Amino acid sequence: MPRTVRDVVFVDGVRTPFGKAGPKGIYHETRADDLVVKAIRELLRRNPGLDPAKIDEVAIAATTQIGDQGLTLGRTAGILAGLPQSVPGYSIDRMCAGALTAVTSTAGSIAFGAYDIVVAGGVEHMGRHPMGEGVDPNPRFVSEKLVDESALFMGMTAENLHDRFPHLTKRRADEYAVRSQEKAAKAYADGKIQQDLVPVSVRRTSPEAGETGWGLATQDEPMRPGTTLETLAGLKTPFRTHGRVTAGNAAGLNDGATASLIAAEDFARAHDLPVRMRLVSYAFAGVEPEVMGYGPIPATEKALAQAGLSISDIGLFEINEAFAVQVLAFLDHYGIADDDSRVNQYGGAIAYGHPLASSGVRLMTQLARQFEEQPEVRYGLTTMCVGFGMGATVVWENPHFDGGTK
Repeated sequence: MPRTVRDVVFVDGVRTPFGKAGPKGIYHETRADDLVVKAIRELLRRNPGLDPAKIDEVAIAATTQIGDQGLTLGRTAGILAGLPQSVPGYSIDRMCAGALTAVTSTAGSIAFGAYDIVVAGGVEHMGRHPMGEGVDPNPRFVSEKLVDESALFMGMTAENLHDRFPHLTKRRADEYAVRSQEKAAKAYADGKIQQDLVPVSVRRTSPEAGETGWGLATQDEPMRPGTTLETLAGLKTPFRTHGRVTAGNAAGLNDGATASLIAAEDFARAHDLPVRMRLVSYAFAGVEPEVMGYGPIPATEKALAQAGLSISDIGLFEINEAFAVQVLAFLDHYGIADDDSRVNQYGGAIAYGHPLASSGVRLMTQLARQFEEQPEVRYGLTTMCVGFGMGATVVWENPHFDGGTK
């Protein structure tokens, strides 16, 4: 019997504040799975009309699936969050695009009719589990020259992207990074970010005093308001002598979690759930692993073609800022100015942080807020580069669109 494809919508999204990885970070004493649990519980609190037993799946992404990020995290986090044991779950990995892939994978199942509503998100505790911990790359990658050795080091791939596009200079990257910090600070000042953050109780240890106490994480730790071009100019280039990639024009090493509710539109409306974005299309693409930051371009080409749209139809962009040069390459390809007002209006990962597998849902949550504020915009997209040479793009439609021209 032929099936009717159902419209899929973004109902809600939340996240923990993002922290700095390492002993001085806010989540040094906090488990990764507990971060996911906080996000899932917040989704349920914010949507009290949703019967948890109706949730059909919990898909949670993590890049390093060991320790407290292992053991089929979607299933275990669901149980820990108090969901009925009848609700299944699983883990997913597409490195930086983990949470984004959790959304698209479950969205496909919703469109097919297998699910009505799901929880999709991601977590990365890079303080407990550094990127690449426990992995064993096959020596054939390098010995048979399948990829350049630099493909295994994300910072080096960003330097390679600078090499490929020398007009994307360090100064342009630094200028972009300053704007990201400024926009993030303004978004906080205007109350655009806090409404989607779930406070997290954190244990803090003071080595000097030998004491352990408790605190509350309520805002993103990595932000550096007041960053200037002068301060960025003096930073070290750790991936290459006299390079262009620094800690100032790249996202840091971070901890944090995200979660979203994705549903069939008919289900959402029947259960009085908000419809904040409508899924239009999504695509993934591969590129040379040594220039993985180029990945969003072919992924966006595919997603736009599927939707019958062009880049000029996109009124808002949420581009993950793994590295400033990666965003600049995307904008340069499409002839979009470095400071175009449609791009990352609240700032991006250079300011907030990029806990790998969790970041895709942060992009979606911020885009959903912008859709609400700008009903004249019909289409927006979320896009990100992915380790080992991939890109991921999702095109969204604004359900609040009032017939404007964008």
